[in-house]
Parts: sequence; structure tokens; C-alpha cells
Amino acid sequence: MTVPDSQHSDSRLTNLIAQGTGEILKGIRGVGLLRGRELGEAGDDLAQNWIARVLAQHRPDDGFLSEEAADNSERLDKERVWIVDPLDGTKEFATGRQDWAVHVALVENGVPTHAAVGLPDLGVVFKSSDVRHVSGPLSRRIALSRNRPPEVAQFVADKLDFEAVGVGSAGAKAMHVLLGDYDAYIHAGGQYEWDQAAPVGVSIAAGLHASRLDGSEMRYNNADTYIPDLLICRPELAEDILAACAEYLEQHGSFDGLAGK
Repeated sequence: MTVPDSQHSDSRLTNLIAQGTGEILKGIRGVGLLRGRELGEAGDDLAQNWIARVLAQHRPDDGFLSEEAADNSERLDKERVWIVDPLDGTKEFATGRQDWAVHVALVENGVPTHAAVGLPDLGVVFKSSDVRHVSGPLSRRIALSRNRPPEVAQFVADKLDFEAVGVGSAGAKAMHVLLGDYDAYIHAGGQYEWDQAAPVGVSIAAGLHASRLDGSEMRYNNADTYIPDLLICRPELAEDILAACAEYLEQHGSFDGLAGK
């Protein structure tokens, strides 16, 4: 039986996992022996294996949910569940872009209590234990999916007279809102809990607004891990953005439309 290691607090363990995963991923890409799809798959596999081993040693009694592992329904009976995406933005990672991320969150009774989002190519880990969002002048830009831009994001941008800009991974989009590069991140068309739990945990700790596009609260460790949509934004914009989303929903009946289709 594995004995839990109590040397590290939940907060420190969360941060170290995000940091260590980023170092592993940068290491295997940096030597240049793999490219493209093979590099992306190796990154997913190695990062997942390392995180699983760390949690098995340090928190063996907690639940676990990851994009890169088979789901185990036993997590539904756990009050504490680690929700991770070892490599958020595999395509970006494999093609040499910087907008990929590492997501690590400890969710307790449905709420992220400790979270970290690493942007390894930028050399930074954003930690719920020590983070604040940038205030000051608005950028007047909204981040959205580069591959599947949701029509509702462009609708909101037009309403607010903002620019809608495609960015890579979910974690990168959320953290660029925190940094002040964008004022909001709007997603529709579906994600999974591992895409959101860590970015939402860090964003809320930083004082940003995070919710579904209808304003409802984010809850994690559900039997169905699919989540249709997400809003992360500066708090002073939340009311206006949610009102615009409600107007879009009334006109179109759902948030699923893609821009430029």
C-alpha cells in the first residue's frame, strides 16, 4: 500500500505538479528528436504518467480525472478530486507555438480549491495561492477559439465594440485575460472538466468572473464531464457580457453556432 506523503501542502503540491509537468514537456520538445503528431502523443503520455505517479504517492486516497486517462467512477464518491489536463493544446505544443498550457486543479465538493495553470514556454505558473488579475485600462479584446470560433463571442464583441481574437489553448486564453491582454474569454461548442477546472480556479482566485454563458456557477466532478460553454472576464464587464449572451440566446436558441461558417 502506498503511504501518502504529507510533506507538501495541497497548494504546494498543485504548483509543483504544474511546474514539473511543464519542465518534462519542454525537455522532450527541446532536444528535437520528435516532431508533429509523434511529439504531441509523447508529450501527452509522459506528462500523464508522471502526474499519475506523483498523485499515487502523495495523495493516494483522492479521486482523479484526466483527459489522458480512463475515467474511474469511484471519483464521484470522493470529496477531493484532482482534475488535470497534462497538456492543454497538444497541437500548439507539437507545432512549436507558445500558447499551450498545463492544468492542475484540486476540486473539493465540486469547487476548485487549489489550482495552477502553467504556460511553460513563457516560464510562468499561475497559482491560485498567489495571483491577482491586471486592472486598469481595458484592452477591448475578447479571446476565443482559433479553430472553432463561436458566433456568440463575435456577437458580444460587436455589442461591446471589442475585437475578437483567436488564441490557442483554453489555459492560455484564460491566463491572458488575467494578464490584461484580453478582457474576456468566451467559449461555446463544448469542453470538458479538465479544460476548465484549473483555469477557472486560478481566475476566480485572481478576482475575475467565471461562469457559464447563462451566468450559472461552474461545478466539477460530475458524472458527465462535458461542459457546453464558459465565460471568464474582468468583473466589471460580467453584467454586460452576460446580457449580450442572453440576447444572443434569445435570437438563436443556443450558443452552438460557429463564426464564419
